[in-house]
Amino acid sequence: MKILIIEDETKLGKYLQLGLNESSFTTDWVNNGLDGLHQAMSPEYDLILLDVMLPDLDGWEILTKIKTYYPTRPIIMLTARDSVEDRVKGLQLGADDYLVKPFAFIELIARIQNQVRKNENVAIETTLTIADLHIDLIRRRVTRNDQHIDLTAKEFLLLELLVSREKEVLSKAFIASKVWDMNFDSDTNVIEVAIRRLRKKVDDPFEFKLIHTLRGMGYVMESRE
Repeated sequence: MKILIIEDETKLGKYLQLGLNESSFTTDWVNNGLDGLHQAMSPEYDLILLDVMLPDLDGWEILTKIKTYYPTRPIIMLTARDSVEDRVKGLQLGADDYLVKPFAFIELIARIQNQVRKNENVAIETTLTIADLHIDLIRRRVTRNDQHIDLTAKEFLLLELLVSREKEVLSKAFIASKVWDMNFDSDTNVIEVAIRRLRKKVDDPFEFKLIHTLRGMGYVMESRE
């Protein structure tokens, strides 16, 4: 699912993009109204998060124009203005939902899920499972054999990538690009170190191992009970 974020606050825009990417969405972020409208005209987006107060062109104008061309595309308005008049205006112009800043990220995910169910009848995956390992993508919790596993943010991303591509062999270069957003440097051992630390938490305490190394090729997440 691809989401367009139109938000001029840099800190919030980066936070939303990072959080949604980590929650298995694909995102683009634009920080002004004119570029936001231009980007929103692309048919590739499934949902739009739209700030009301934007430079160049405000959210109300963008909302109206998007709905003219894509009347069924879900749009969630984001704003610090919480008056009843503003909420009513947004809904009257075609907004599908209205979220007042500051908001809890888990609430945003729930509202996105609701829009997808309502508009496209598509279920969003919120959990990943392999053998007795379970990942809650919303609460960012990992358990194995009903035991909680405490992971760092990067370890969680790495595990999520491996499990979401179960039985696929992932190269070090691919892992580096997806988890660290960098080109793989053969002189660094960051991937090996990260895999070793993840194994220590996810595999070592348990009888059956899930993370496997294919020498010269990469790593694969697979249950081999």
